[in-house]
Amino acid sequence: PVAAAMPRLLAGVEAKHGAVAPSSALTAGPIGLGAPLARRGAGVSVLGCAIAMVAVGGCAQGIGQLFAALVVGMARNPSMKEDLFTYTLIGMGFLEFLAIVVILIAGLLLYSE
Repeated sequence: PVAAAMPRLLAGVEAKHGAVAPSSALTAGPIGLGAPLARRGAGVSVLGCAIAMVAVGGCAQGIGQLFAALVVGMARNPSMKEDLFTYTLIGMGFLEFLAIVVILIAGLLLYSE
């Protein structure tokens, strides 16, 4: 519908203001990061990024549960305090790595076409 209306719209502008040079916004060109947001479907990439960032909340919840389990484990067996803390730090490292990977994937989704 927009492509069909363009010649009539341009004819009306020409009648009012004289000849009109074709605008770069009306011609078909490469769509990239420099293109207007309406042309490259920015809403879809932002939505994909937001959905991917939900996993970062899951990582934060996992770290919270990890340290809650550490406190419970230390309360039940105080003699294993050092071992439990070591295991907690290893688990936290895995969760932080997962969060970093999710943030990188979200960035790729945000800037993809």
